[in-house]
Amino acid sequence: MCEIVLVGRSNVGKSTLFRALTGERVPIGRRPGVTFRPYSVRIGNLTYVDMPGYGFMKYRSWRDQERVKDLIVRYLEDHADRIITAVQVTDAASFLEIAERWESRGEVPVEIEMWEFLCDLKLNPILAANKIDRIANREQVLDWIAERLGMEPPWRRWEDRIAPISAKRGEIEPLRNLIKSRIEMASSSP
Repeated sequence: MCEIVLVGRSNVGKSTLFRALTGERVPIGRRPGVTFRPYSVRIGNLTYVDMPGYGFMKYRSWRDQERVKDLIVRYLEDHADRIITAVQVTDAASFLEIAERWESRGEVPVEIEMWEFLCDLKLNPILAANKIDRIANREQVLDWIAERLGMEPPWRRWEDRIAPISAKRGEIEPLRNLIKSRIEMASSSP
């Protein structure tokens, strides 16, 4: 069984994207922490998995937030051999502001830490830069995001890893194309 896993910080649009990719209605909400357990749906030979969000969740205790983070890490490690790709969903409109806030406290931003973890696990990750419709200077913001994730700008050099999307508007074709290419690569490898 092959899996495509959606991960990301709380309230970046993972569940909305999951719905757009699968047609499956999952609980979504305006506040962080609505998805608290992995939710999966099988489509043909693939299983799509919507992971709970990590990071700040206003109505959850610190202990609950840590449990969610541990659950995500354990799930990815335990299922790495069957994950075709991990799609890290980010809110492109707030990515830089949040990264700078973490860095100003001397901490590694959680989204950068997750990206590095997905790469270390060799999960062939895709960055779904969601809410791109809210950004006026898209090219510049995507360049900055790519650079923060260790990819030399311009971001277009990384179109095989970065998909600018708007899940809420259903504008996810760049991501669909990258997922399709990951599936084709997995099918052709021994």
